[in-house]
Amino acid sequence: MNSNKLAAASGPDTDRMIVQQQDPFNAEPHPGALVDAHLTPQAIFYVRSHGDVPPLRPDHEVMIGDRAWNRAALDQAFPTRSVMATLQCAGNRRADLQPVAATNGDPWGVGAIANAVWTGVSLIELLCAAGLDNQGGYVHFTAADDVPVEGELSRYGVSITMEKARDPDVLIAWAMNGEWLAPEHGAPLRLIVPGYAGVRSIKWLTHITVADGPSQAPIQARDYKLFPAAVRSSEAADWQNALTIEALPINAALCSLCDRAWIDAGSVRLAGYAMAYGRGVARVEVSVDGGKNWTQAIIDSGDSPRWSWVRWLCDAELSAGAHEIVVRAIDSAGQGQPEHPEQVWNFAGYIATSWHRTVVTAA
Repeated sequence: MNSNKLAAASGPDTDRMIVQQQDPFNAEPHPGALVDAHLTPQAIFYVRSHGDVPPLRPDHEVMIGDRAWNRAALDQAFPTRSVMATLQCAGNRRADLQPVAATNGDPWGVGAIANAVWTGVSLIELLCAAGLDNQGGYVHFTAADDVPVEGELSRYGVSITMEKARDPDVLIAWAMNGEWLAPEHGAPLRLIVPGYAGVRSIKWLTHITVADGPSQAPIQARDYKLFPAAVRSSEAADWQNALTIEALPINAALCSLCDRAWIDAGSVRLAGYAMAYGRGVARVEVSVDGGKNWTQAIIDSGDSPRWSWVRWLCDAELSAGAHEIVVRAIDSAGQGQPEHPEQVWNFAGYIATSWHRTVVTAA
């Protein structure tokens, strides 16, 4: 893509979004808008901010090795690459866990997920140019924002393995869907790590380094880790031995009726998304009677490479009365979603991937 032809960034369209927090700004699109198109417009792409958006200049530079790069220099020195990838917050669908027990974090609905074509340069190109591609087992990234972790402010920093960093689809990006990145989405330069939780796709990059072990920045070492249900709080957590959330399991959700309690009885078209990172979505099934009977949905995959979601459609007949609509998906390896939220509850509210359930009343 010729960067000179990129459109101006689209700021958040708050009329079509559910604001979870104003300061820092965190918002997700209304569910129905989320699956209107295969690519999510930047204006309704979910915003996950841990702290204030740093005021960076367009010529802001990222330091790697002994050289600093701005986006114009990157664009000139390396081949431009575009990758379609779905980003999903590890806390997506956290609201579904609250009936089990309260969790930490914003009560995200189904909208802390979105799909885009990202444009930039492959991270591995920079690592090779800097002579760092064989220097350690982990790549560390530092951002320009300060974030609170356990009540203390610290600089945002994460890491990924060198093995993951060698995937050419891992990008240092400056555009999405043919637009320059907006400030709330990481302008001027951010990382995109397809298939991993959104926390690894760090925004507002400042430094890239290589080390033998993972980052010890608090947001990497003491957050975004998965604990069993028996661990009820961060105070009881053994952070060093916990599972770091990176690759995400299969997930699926209904979007078309999530914000409606009443609908007209009769024919209704149900729609939503399903995501199986690195694998194909083999099947999506929908029940309108709480899981007693199932109908296979039509998968509208569009141009869906390995890192992208699929949208699904299902026509149903709803008689007058209450209906529990349930959605579940299976990936190409036969892996499915757990049936109940009790099976995935954790105190931080991460990876809420149980069957998605919505109750509506037809009249």
